[in-house]
Amino acid sequence: MHLTPSGLSVPGPSRRTILRGLGGAAALGAGIPLLSACAGSSGSSDPKTVSLGSNSSDAVPKKAFAGVYKAFTKSSGIAVNVNTKDHNTFQEQINSYLQGTPDDVFTWFAGYRMQFFASKGLATPIDDVWSSIKDNFPSAMQDLSKGEDGKYYFVPLYTYPWAIFYRKSVFKAHGYSVPTTWSQFLALCKQMKKDNLVPIAFGDKDQWPAMGTFDQINSRTNGYDFHMSLMQGKASWTDKRTRATFDNWAEILPYHQDGAVGRTWQDAAQGLVAKKAGMYLLGMFVAQQFTKAEDLADLDFFVFPEIDPTYGQDTVEAPTDGYMLSKKPKNHAGSVKLLKFLGTPAAEETYLKGDPSVVAASTKADTSAYTALQKKGYDTIAAAKHLTQFMDRDSRPDFTATVMQPALQNFVRNPKGIDSLLSSIERQKKTIFAS
Repeated sequence: MHLTPSGLSVPGPSRRTILRGLGGAAALGAGIPLLSACAGSSGSSDPKTVSLGSNSSDAVPKKAFAGVYKAFTKSSGIAVNVNTKDHNTFQEQINSYLQGTPDDVFTWFAGYRMQFFASKGLATPIDDVWSSIKDNFPSAMQDLSKGEDGKYYFVPLYTYPWAIFYRKSVFKAHGYSVPTTWSQFLALCKQMKKDNLVPIAFGDKDQWPAMGTFDQINSRTNGYDFHMSLMQGKASWTDKRTRATFDNWAEILPYHQDGAVGRTWQDAAQGLVAKKAGMYLLGMFVAQQFTKAEDLADLDFFVFPEIDPTYGQDTVEAPTDGYMLSKKPKNHAGSVKLLKFLGTPAAEETYLKGDPSVVAASTKADTSAYTALQKKGYDTIAAAKHLTQFMDRDSRPDFTATVMQPALQNFVRNPKGIDSLLSSIERQKKTIFAS
């Protein structure tokens, strides 16, 4: 899967759909609602107002999105009534939200998670939107925006790489070199510990960051094809190759920040900001926590080191976020106008002015104002041979939420007993993927 000069290359839409959320698919399939709906609005019948459900509760993206909606209102005369919910709550309760009385438009994720709701009839096709915005996006982004029926259901806004972030001044002060191999990475972790630094900042209170660590190590240990086969329920979790991934993880786990399961990713990021941690494996959105200009300018990253030379560093995790149209929007015409606007380079450029921690999904967006970090992020995605979306976007929702999230936290707490843990994962996987 290669990236051409025309844009990003990503897995096609044929793989199994997913969403994130506890019991998500199981609850939807059984017709059982989750505990509470996210919706605070049932859509707007006012032709001059569009309601929008948003999971962008963090301060930086919330403010950046507000700028986008303000620009739309100014150009169209249509107000955007934003219903923002806590990011994790929104994702965990997305099923009951969409089955109830959702907002007209809602924020969500490209690829398999989008396809899941489209296949269940919980989203409206937006081919009419894409007739206007298609030329703004490379073919790979177009593919990520289609349902399994070939219709469009998603408007992408931005993407970003996962990598290992560090402060240039810390590396310079200690004479550290960027590692490109596993042995170099281990040596660097050991040296950082001697230098009284936390080698790897880590926070998994919300359960998803550990999935990103697994993705990185597994793709480096076993390659893209095996990783995706594992995500699709085809490869076995008791396979010796999977065990090798956990063995590698166990080797570097002692260099991770203690107490990770009780710490949010934002709190973990503060260790990097304060120069108490040497490195941090996360998405480029970590830059949101660097609120001072001089700190942000000091932030840099490198792709996860090579473990097996067969696979090198050819896989990069690059999730893509954007918008969908709910099943029965009360203001369909206004929603279409909003989505067409969100699919323009101008909308992306407006967002990026407020949140320089990501890069535009459109190849037509102006990149001249990109920070050095953004340029490197774009180049990293462009140079990748394979792109993944993230474990909870590349596998079944009921599997990642109910099995993998607690299993990985158990591993982080106690890396001993890997075999019994993998046997348990495999047993549950067989049951879930057979349903």
